[in-house]
Amino acid sequence: MHNDLIVLYTENLDACRDFYRGLGLALVRERHGTGPVHYAATLAHGTVLELYPATRRQPTGYLRLGLTAPAGVTSRPPGRHTLADPDGRTVVLTVPGPNAP
Repeated sequence: MHNDLIVLYTENLDACRDFYRGLGLALVRERHGTGPVHYAATLAHGTVLELYPATRRQPTGYLRLGLTAPAGVTSRPPGRHTLADPDGRTVVLTVPGPNAP
């Protein structure tokens, strides 16, 4: 079994979109039928991360999310960076060094 979908519900959709794009995620604007506009990115191994507005759903509460950035997609230096997204969720971003596989 593996995780193939992560959905974050937020009251700060634009701010979260900008935050996660700043980490290097290629978020794409989507809308399915009459559903809400949301953003999605496909991560390595096919996992999809989606950001949805918290309209009919409660915002996603406390969550610790670990992401590893592929080489060259973020301006952060190599290492492990503990950040907070606009909703206060902890995001641990690992940026591999130049010799990492």
